[in-house]
Amino acid sequence: MPYVFIQVTREGTEPGLDHVTPEQKAAIYQGVSQVLFDVLKKPPEWTWVVIQEVETENWGWGGLPLDDYRRRLAEKQKS
Repeated sequence: MPYVFIQVTREGTEPGLDHVTPEQKAAIYQGVSQVLFDVLKKPPEWTWVVIQEVETENWGWGGLPLDDYRRRLAEKQKS
């Protein structure tokens, strides 16, 4: 029985959203289950998919909090 744990940052992909929408989560559940079926022949009803949203302040990249990393990256791209 496959178990897939997915962490994403809690931020929207559209203006005014600060989370992953239920529709986006449903697409992830379906897509991940389909990949496991296509590759490993695991039936979707055997597959558990868990999504955890993490605040960006709790996500680090390149030795920095994510928001700081993104700011520095944007500043480098402007230069």
